[in-house]
Amino acid sequence: MFPRAAGDGFADLPPSVRALHLRQGRQRYAGQVEVERGKGWLARLFAAATRLPPAGRGPLLVEIDADARGERWVRHIGGRRMPSRLWFRDGLLCEQLGLARFGFRLDVEGGALAWRVARVHALGIPLPLSWFGEVRARESEQDGRYRFDVRAVLPGVGLLVHYRGWLDVG
Repeated sequence: MFPRAAGDGFADLPPSVRALHLRQGRQRYAGQVEVERGKGWLARLFAAATRLPPAGRGPLLVEIDADARGERWVRHIGGRRMPSRLWFRDGLLCEQLGLARFGFRLDVEGGALAWRVARVHALGIPLPLSWFGEVRARESEQDGRYRFDVRAVLPGVGLLVHYRGWLDVG
């Protein structure tokens, strides 16, 4: 799924990023995460609707169950579960996260995998793409470790979440 979504550049990604996205079956990865959350009531409402993690710093456990139809991810952060489902359709990597369904374009840039929002639906209703210009994710490798950096800022709302850290992919 990820090689199709990222195209020819997938082969140029660092080993830990490729390994995380090529394995089939059930995998568990441990690491560390730091989470910043927006403070306003709208930010809290959006975060609850998409099951975003709580603010804090500490251990992270990610469980991925991958097969030919897609992947189910469960991120365990700060005593909470953040589940999502991913699949590939119409040239986009799609993710159901709480009440929101995203379609992402994946690009390989400077040895990293960059995710950019291409479409969003909430409760089946399409939302303006212009709202999501500051929603980005990046996967890379540093010192042999898989690294991630996810930041979501919405106009009129501000920061929803910024979480970053690492996983031991091995």
